[in-house]
Amino acid sequence: MRKIGVLTSGGDAPGMNAAIRAVVRCAIDIGLEVWGIERGFEGLLDGELHVMDRSSVGDILHRGGTVLKTARSERFMEPMWVDKAAELLNTFGIEGLVVIGGNGSLRGGLELARRGITVMGLPGTIDNDLGYTDFTIGFDTAVSTVLEAVSKIRDTSSAHDRTSVIEVMGRNCGDIALYSAVTGGAECVLLPEKEEDINMICRKIIEGSNRGKLHSIIIKAEGTATPGEKLAKIIEEKTGKETKLIVLSYLQRGGSPTMNDRLLATLCGEKAVNLLMEGSQSKAIGISDGHITAYDLEEALNVKAVFNEELYRLIGVLSK
Repeated sequence: MRKIGVLTSGGDAPGMNAAIRAVVRCAIDIGLEVWGIERGFEGLLDGELHVMDRSSVGDILHRGGTVLKTARSERFMEPMWVDKAAELLNTFGIEGLVVIGGNGSLRGGLELARRGITVMGLPGTIDNDLGYTDFTIGFDTAVSTVLEAVSKIRDTSSAHDRTSVIEVMGRNCGDIALYSAVTGGAECVLLPEKEEDINMICRKIIEGSNRGKLHSIIIKAEGTATPGEKLAKIIEEKTGKETKLIVLSYLQRGGSPTMNDRLLATLCGEKAVNLLMEGSQSKAIGISDGHITAYDLEEALNVKAVFNEELYRLIGVLSK
């Protein structure tokens, strides 16, 4: 193998630049030529490729976003366009491709793998919804961003004797909400994986107020059944406490990646390059019990994420 490509696809995640940097510099160090593909699969279809060198990834380790830019591609969902993408990679002599993204992006990579391109998938998503890896690149930073917001919201909530409902991202996975609730001291958390009990939440708020508690923090994952505005209204009506909804939204995708995300991205990037150089089949790379691991790409995408029941139980204990 002489040439490889690298792209970022789907939603951006802090740490993607660290992964790109590792792929480019590790590949060049062992004599590979690296082609950067802009705007993910959409850019690939439009031929937005360029050769990268060590200076291409200078001063990006600490930056959020992705220097290669990213996009979602409707065209890439159609077999004829996947065929075109594979043909274009072959035209440029690119034999291996590192895809950095979430579930949809890695599935796009799998389609290219079925057409003869060796694909290494790196888990780049804040949602932490890929079952084959303990953590995804960007998740730790997203939770840290939520915690910073929770601390500031708590200050103003206590000044007004107010309940705050903080809505976080994660789509159908509640990990950002779950980990933020445990480490941010929330009274309750609403998750897609668990049935909602709004009456229980209201009881906890009232009981806390009766004990002299000045504020209540409720963290809600975006994929739960009750919309945020409606939830805040119900809580206010049932408890008599002023209740505000704060939607953190894209704030969670930005910012400088944490040490954990930089390290995970770097080690996954290095692993991807080494596997390509060894002539490996297509793999999904992640972390398990503190070790960087590689799984068959198709098998990895069929692994379901396991919900952390112990952390969920602990929230109830700590918030009494």
